[in-house]
Amino acid sequence: MAQIKITLVKSKNSADKRQIANLDALGLRKLHHSVVKEDTPVIKGMVQKVLHLVTVEEVK
Repeated sequence: MAQIKITLVKSKNSADKRQIANLDALGLRKLHHSVVKEDTPVIKGMVQKVLHLVTVEEVK
C-alpha cells in the first residue's frame, strides 16, 4: 500500500481541541516533525481536518 509523509509546518497554538487531538493521534508532536503513515481513508480524513497545519507528500 502507498505511504504518505506528514509534516507539521504550523504551530498547534491556533488549533482547537479536536485538531490537536488529531495531530497527537497522527504522532506529530513538535514543529517540523514528520511521520510516515499508510495511505488509508482514516488517515486521509485525519489529515483533512488539519490540512492548514501540515504538508503531505507521497513516499515512494
